[in-house]
Amino acid sequence: MPRYRLDIEYDGTPYSGWQRQAGQHSVQAALENAVRGFCGETVSMRGAGRTDAGVHAAGQVAHLDLTKDWPGDTVRDAINAHLKLAGEAVSVIRATRTADEFDARFSATARHYLFRILNRRAPPALEKDRAWWVPAPLDADAMHEAARELVGRHDFTTFRSIHCQAKSPLRTLDRLDVKRSGDLIEVTASARSFLHNQVRSMVGTLKRVGEGAWSAADVKAALEAKDRAACAAVAPPEGLYLMKVDYPPT
Repeated sequence: MPRYRLDIEYDGTPYSGWQRQAGQHSVQAALENAVRGFCGETVSMRGAGRTDAGVHAAGQVAHLDLTKDWPGDTVRDAINAHLKLAGEAVSVIRATRTADEFDARFSATARHYLFRILNRRAPPALEKDRAWWVPAPLDADAMHEAARELVGRHDFTTFRSIHCQAKSPLRTLDRLDVKRSGDLIEVTASARSFLHNQVRSMVGTLKRVGEGAWSAADVKAALEAKDRAACAAVAPPEGLYLMKVDYPPT
């Protein structure tokens, strides 16, 4: 059966997350319904990242198998036509015929996330549901310095959801940078894989540093505590974006 890689973007606001769930409106289900409308096949897609409710994607990747060998452009355009017809906030950017052994989740070598904070007194109009609005001033430089305490291989139990199903809390965080551009603070995070709620948990903790309530030493102590109770309040989902997924060259 021909296998296709789909590169996808979506507005996560109306969805329960990526993963199909009974009685819930998910991104995966929206795509699978569109495929069924296109070619009549019932497929089960696998995505590179199981984004939570309200989380967006500019570079999600999924794969699916079809019985017929369609041109990639046909697959993309047909799925998008059915997504548009259903009023979905999802778009397939590219559909590419790929090797049978390609797996959107398990072949990935890195995942890159962006978290956007709108840091100004006025509430958002254009950025509503696209960024975390924080009206109190934040020190982005202090946040960046504190973020260095989290880079590397650590036990991230403190920054892991109690519902996380990963077998181990050990992860290697390759990058965690914070920078400001005007009223916008961007937090970029890169790793081979992340724990459930890890990025949002780290951002929520870095916000405490930006407020002046915590120091970099407090972040280090929270990490070393290996205790979920040591984490600051988790950042909301609307600021988080799955930007890119890396794979070995083909």
